[in-house]
Amino acid sequence: MGERSEALNYASRNIWAGILFGIGVAAFLDETIFHQLLAWHHFYDQSTKSVGLISDGLFHAFSWFATIGGLFIVADLRRRHAFHFKRWWGGELLGSGCFQLYDGTIQHKLMKIHQIRYVDHILPYDLIWNGIAIILIIAGILLTYQTRDSRKHMGGTA
Repeated sequence: MGERSEALNYASRNIWAGILFGIGVAAFLDETIFHQLLAWHHFYDQSTKSVGLISDGLFHAFSWFATIGGLFIVADLRRRHAFHFKRWWGGELLGSGCFQLYDGTIQHKLMKIHQIRYVDHILPYDLIWNGIAIILIIAGILLTYQTRDSRKHMGGTA
């Protein structure tokens, strides 16, 4: 593999490591805050409370697998002196935002497996949830765009 091809591969791996980590962190925060602490909903609300709790446990396990998977890639990138924090952070924001937008549109509205909260006026909750997701996605795109030439910086962790 040529030097240029290897640098592009590492630049892409930084983004994917961030995306995996971002998905895991967003899922973890969603499950911890909205499922456990606030008890607004379960991952799957179309059955009994026991099924909802089991679905939360599986969702929690998924979040940790994604988080740890992203960290394994980071460890490999650091070992190769190819970790680029800003590029990784852009991927993290993209992963978090895309997960949240997927959750708010596909799971909440299309599949209807749960809502953010069961109240009469759900629109403000939906707008805030999806609005934050869009802000995260835009920030992630901006960071990855800024670091698109990061192959020049693949020698360090800056």
